[in-house]
Amino acid sequence: MAHVIDHNDPSGRAVLVPNYASLNFVNPNFLHNHHHQVLVPVRFALNPAVVARIELEKSISLQQFMNDEGLVPSREEELRRNNVIRKLKEIVIKWIKRVAYRRWLPQNQIRAASATILTYGSYGLGVHNVESDIDALCVGPWFASLTEDFFIVLWNMLAKRVEVTDIHCVKDAKVPLMRFKFEGISIDLTYARLQVTTVPENVDILNPLFLNGIDETSWKSLSGVRANNSILQLVPDVKTFQELLCCVKLWAKRRGMYGNLFGLFGGVHLAVLVAFICQRNPGVSLAALVSIFFKTFASWPWPMPVLLQQGMMRPPHPPETRSLMPIQLPSSPHEYCHSNITASTFMKIKNEFRRGYRHTQDLLKSQFDWRNLFEPYPYSKSYQQFLKISLSTSKQNELGDWIGWVKSRFPCLLVKLEELCVLYDPSPTEYLDTTIQDPNVVFYWGLVPGRSYYLDLDLVQEEFKRNLVTGYKGLTGKMTLSLIQASELPKSLQLADTHQLFSNSSQLVPMYSNPAPHYFVGYFAPRYPSSGTMS
Repeated sequence: MAHVIDHNDPSGRAVLVPNYASLNFVNPNFLHNHHHQVLVPVRFALNPAVVARIELEKSISLQQFMNDEGLVPSREEELRRNNVIRKLKEIVIKWIKRVAYRRWLPQNQIRAASATILTYGSYGLGVHNVESDIDALCVGPWFASLTEDFFIVLWNMLAKRVEVTDIHCVKDAKVPLMRFKFEGISIDLTYARLQVTTVPENVDILNPLFLNGIDETSWKSLSGVRANNSILQLVPDVKTFQELLCCVKLWAKRRGMYGNLFGLFGGVHLAVLVAFICQRNPGVSLAALVSIFFKTFASWPWPMPVLLQQGMMRPPHPPETRSLMPIQLPSSPHEYCHSNITASTFMKIKNEFRRGYRHTQDLLKSQFDWRNLFEPYPYSKSYQQFLKISLSTSKQNELGDWIGWVKSRFPCLLVKLEELCVLYDPSPTEYLDTTIQDPNVVFYWGLVPGRSYYLDLDLVQEEFKRNLVTGYKGLTGKMTLSLIQASELPKSLQLADTHQLFSNSSQLVPMYSNPAPHYFVGYFAPRYPSSGTMS
């Protein structure tokens, strides 16, 4: 694909056209004689209306594809989520009045006291689907503390509600939060307090006046909402941005590219990359933007950072993103998105960008099919050997916390494998072995031939175990690492690789990971060998 200027258009508008060779275009000024061929320069007068019509058709077919994949929530689902947010706002208003009363504040301050709920993540950006959770931020005034008022008073109020189930606190996370289900919808609720008594319902947290004197934890909690709001303000067309981001997220999940803790992309990384493309290509169709997205990042000169806002001084590279793929946080000009990308996952990401470009450069051809771009990554056919990571606990209600803790330590495991010069492809998909009595989850990471055949697995496992027991306050579960051949993979994984996810429904049962709702939903797997345990 290429952008060329239509010289019959006085505005000089660039239009997207395919490579001439791919469509068998012939230059009529390409002259032949007995001795040589001469190409006489010519200005092609493309009909913008024809190109626009084809682009529109491809965009409509892509929108239909996304709808068929269940990525467009129904009106009823939207109303249901809006109702949940409305009820949460009502609860936190009652909560903050109660806290103000308990603090013996003057009556006028009790009457003025208010708090609110802001959303961010996929729901805040408008790119959620029926299975998405809601990332929400409770914003309270100066007198409501995190440890006592949020984690105790508000927790008790929520726990007594009939709509609320599975509520628990995650106090040791980088951003402390409460996690629960409200009318069946998973909610991750963080907290930030501002140095004000009255918090407006739609408080503008990009306004620096609200940020004076806030504590470090509140600043971290605000970062998600601030990034979302900045992105939505900077893109030229919010609807086009949302459609493109939905497409890119589906591509990333299908190709095993989505999961920050696995050294891959997180939601904020993709949102910034998509906003970068939209900001620089206003008025371009959805189909053309998909092609431009892959063309741009297939040849991006990393580690040159992606900066969404123009006219800003380039910030210094922080240590965590210095070497590979720095992507600037739009709300914080001196910060980059937190990243766990390693040399192995960096190679995978670059290869997938190039593959995406190959599949979209002939977008205007009649035989083009969007399904090829979103084909699931064939793990079982791509690697001969896998690192199997098995996690289990004695009780079901302990498994979620254990999975979340181990996942939070996966970056340490990735770094250790890098130190041993092992190249890997960490699939985020979770599997469950239904033949094992204890609740369990299994991951399969592809290993690239080479040093992986000489991997000292005992050394890696022992070091990773020591990392897991350090700082964990719950009941320690079991964790084992083992090497298996592709022939030993569960049949369900091989079925998934051939796009037959539900051809054997008796073996496949959806499995949701409570501690990490952003990650791929896995499936129960048939029986396969297990190895030692972690005590």
